[in-house]
Amino acid sequence: MSLSLNVLTQLGIMILFGMFMGRMMKHIKLPNVTGYLIAGLLLGPYFLPALGCPFSVLSENFISGIGIISEVALGFIAFSIGNEFRISYFKKVGAAPLIIASMESLFAVIVVVAVLIVTKHDPAFSLVLGSIAAATAPAATIMVINQYRAKGPVTSTLLSVVAIDDATALILFSVSSAIASAMAGRGGNPFLSVLIPIGQILAALAVGALLGFLLLIPMRFFHKKGNRLALICGFLFAAIGIADLLGLSSLMLCMALGAAVANLSQEAEQIISIAEGVTSPIYILFFVASGAGLQVSVLKTVGVIGAIYIIGRSIGKLFGAWLGARMSKTTAAVSKYLGPCLLPQAGVAIGLTLVAGRIVPEYAPTIRAVVLAGTLIYEIIGPGITKMSLTKAGEIRS
Repeated sequence: MSLSLNVLTQLGIMILFGMFMGRMMKHIKLPNVTGYLIAGLLLGPYFLPALGCPFSVLSENFISGIGIISEVALGFIAFSIGNEFRISYFKKVGAAPLIIASMESLFAVIVVVAVLIVTKHDPAFSLVLGSIAAATAPAATIMVINQYRAKGPVTSTLLSVVAIDDATALILFSVSSAIASAMAGRGGNPFLSVLIPIGQILAALAVGALLGFLLLIPMRFFHKKGNRLALICGFLFAAIGIADLLGLSSLMLCMALGAAVANLSQEAEQIISIAEGVTSPIYILFFVASGAGLQVSVLKTVGVIGAIYIIGRSIGKLFGAWLGARMSKTTAAVSKYLGPCLLPQAGVAIGLTLVAGRIVPEYAPTIRAVVLAGTLIYEIIGPGITKMSLTKAGEIRS
């Protein structure tokens, strides 16, 4: 049972309690985002009721009904990440971020699939579940970087890798799904199964770049911060909506929008700074809602498969990032400390479970339970691991 509170009261409680828990985390040297997630767990409909509490502050219907907040928050996060995609930066570092993103995504899939098959699980199921392991959630990582103002080669590379990861994860999932569909006798044209997602990624990048170019036109005539903030919000909201209408990745589209601004405008830093001025309450709501949506009960149902997925994915990410960094001849700090920052997993992975359920419907409940359990664990411990890694790399100074 949830308390009968109106929407604005619940949103207010989420922001205030999220801020309080974020401040509490400082006393034990953990990032604010960990506090926001814990606040969501305590307010949400799953954690306290599982411990015998007769009520929760937030209901399941309320959490599912504020999905637009998550979309807006991820749009702003993607816009911020896109600002790191400067041509001048890639001229300096070359293909290193692309190589690292490809390797860490690929080996996360390989390790999970290999262990599942060796332990005699259905190959089609193993491919579909393993392919979801490639996805990395950028939101918590970006929050840690912003909170501690991390700066250095590991941070710069990390921002680029988590941006590219979205594309590599979707491609690997598409390839694996096409193979799994053929194994299960449900496949159509495997070539189209792979080609369509690639086309969607390219379309998202093209539409985002166009919107970024268009955003800069009215920016020439509006110079007050308030007006510029309104323009940024208007274009980002439109970008998210267009992505939804066209069936494209809003993350990729908003990333491309931010990248276009970063490369076409000499005022890019100011524009990003203005955007950040409105994001604090949006991010708090997003992470508190994410915490409230984490179903702790799934931990009891995942068993050996869940352990294989969580441990195998972690090993694959760490090894793949290390190998990619070595292949691209980056610094020792990047090869040593980048991998642990890639563990968080959330929105994209959960979304892929819906597609996975259509490919191997008999395993749909298992796949969703395993990924939700992974999300719960990764989102709670991920921010702390990211902070620890960047601190050891010397890029967070206390």
